[in-house]
Amino acid sequence: MFTGIIEEVGHIVSVKIRGKIMDLTIEANTIIDDIKIGDSISIGGVCQTVTEIGDSTFAVQAVDETIKRSTFRKLTKGSAVNLERALSLGDRLGGHLVQGHVDGTGRIITKKEYVDNVLLNVTPEAGLDRYIVEKGSIAIDGISLTVTYTKSGEFGVSIISHTYKSTTLATIRAGDLVNLETDIIAKYIEKLLEGKKSLTINHLKEMGF
Repeated sequence: MFTGIIEEVGHIVSVKIRGKIMDLTIEANTIIDDIKIGDSISIGGVCQTVTEIGDSTFAVQAVDETIKRSTFRKLTKGSAVNLERALSLGDRLGGHLVQGHVDGTGRIITKKEYVDNVLLNVTPEAGLDRYIVEKGSIAIDGISLTVTYTKSGEFGVSIISHTYKSTTLATIRAGDLVNLETDIIAKYIEKLLEGKKSLTINHLKEMGF
C-alpha cells in the first residue's frame, strides 16, 4: 500500500523481455538506502517486488498483465519513473490509499502551466470514467492528485509547483500516456450494488451499514 507521495524520480537502466516477463533495472538515490529483496516499490504507480539490489540500482520483474495495463510497455533505457516505498504503519498518510494496482492508462489532452500550478486534462481508458468523481482522489503515474472536474471521457487535475517539479510530470507532454489508478472505494461500492436497481435503507443494512 502506498500514499501517492513520490519520494524521488528514478531512471531505467535496462529493459529485458523474456517471453511474457519484463526484467527492469532502475537507478535510484534515496529509496535504495533501506530497501531489501521482497519489498514492494511503486514504479510509476505500479506495485512491483524487488528481486535484486545493487549499489545504486534495484531490479523487478513485471508480468504480462502489468505490461498490458500500464505504460511499462513504453519503457526504454533512460526512461524516468516516479518511485515510492510502501507505506509503514504509523506513517502520516499524506496523499490517499494507493494500491499500485493500475486500472489502465490515460492520455494527456492538454498541459497548461501557470505561475503557481499546472493543469492537466486527461482522457481515461474506456471503462474508467465511472470511478472518477470531482473532488475525488486519483493516482496518475503513482502521484496522489485531486480531481478538479469531470465530464464524459475527460477529467482534470491541478498540480502544485512542488509536486510538478519533484515528479515525472515536469517532462510530460500532451499526447503522452500515463498510468491511472482510481479510488478503490468506488470499485467496492459498485461490487456491493451489483444487481440492485436502487439503493435503499434495507440494502445498506444488508451491507453492514
